[in-house]
Formats: sequence, structure tokens, C-alpha cells
Amino acid sequence: MKFLLALAVPALAAAGAMVSALGAKMIAEPLAQMQGLDKITARVSQFNAPVGQTVRFGTLSVTVRDCRRSPPEERPENAAFVEIYESRPGEAKERLFSGWMFSSSPALSALEHAVYDVNLLACRPASGSLPPPVPAAPAAPASPPGKSRGNTPR
Repeated sequence: MKFLLALAVPALAAAGAMVSALGAKMIAEPLAQMQGLDKITARVSQFNAPVGQTVRFGTLSVTVRDCRRSPPEERPENAAFVEIYESRPGEAKERLFSGWMFSSSPALSALEHAVYDVNLLACRPASGSLPPPVPAAPAAPASPPGKSRGNTPR
């Protein structure tokens, strides 16, 4: 147990340093796209967690406190500060996880649970605030069959 703790403390310190180093450049987003795995049923589910709101995944309550993504010109990275609690009938609510999750390194700071895995996929703008898609350039008109564009006959 002491050995695992000795490994976890530097990893969490590195995660915190990574967030503070990236924090000045990263863009805050209001929505975290999460993925959950139910190990009993082997079902993988994706769900959205708005920042500051609690969402349910099985017996877990997931609250994202902050969600940030890197600018488009930099290496893709998403970081979210997540709190995860478990609520079982007749028992007190138990905190299972509180910390930063990174989309590029899910194992760096992960929820350790016998039944569930939860990780961050991306930080996204609210669904209504996505920029409109860029229209495709019009295709060049096709040559009529049997005609060439150049001066050389076929």
C-alpha cells in the first residue's frame, strides 16, 4: 500500500503541474464528454456532463467542476476536474474520486472501482453553440464524354 501511495503522489503532482502549465493557454468549455464502462455487463456508454451539474452513471454521481481543451493549433488535450461519488441504498454517499482527468492519458488519474470505469473523452462547447459547418467547395464541371480539355486529340 505504501508503495502504491509513493507512486500515486508524484503522478498527481505531475498532473497538477500539467494543468497549471497548460491552464493559461487552454480554453474553458461548458460540457465534458465522458465515457463509462460497466464491467459487469461490458457495456460502454458515452454521456455528457455539463460543468457544475451532477449526472448519474449506474450507482455513480459524476460532477465536472472544470473542463478545458487546448487551442486548435496545439497538440490535442482535454483536462477536467471531476468528482465522483457512489450512492447505494441505505448507505452514506462515498467519494470515490476527486481530481483532474486527461483525455490523452486516461490511466494517469483514473477512477479505481470494482464495477465502473469512467474517463474523459473531450471538453466541448454547449451543443447549441457549435460553429456552422464550412461548406464544401463546388466541384469542377465534368468534361463531356469523349472530349479532352487539352489541345491534344485522343
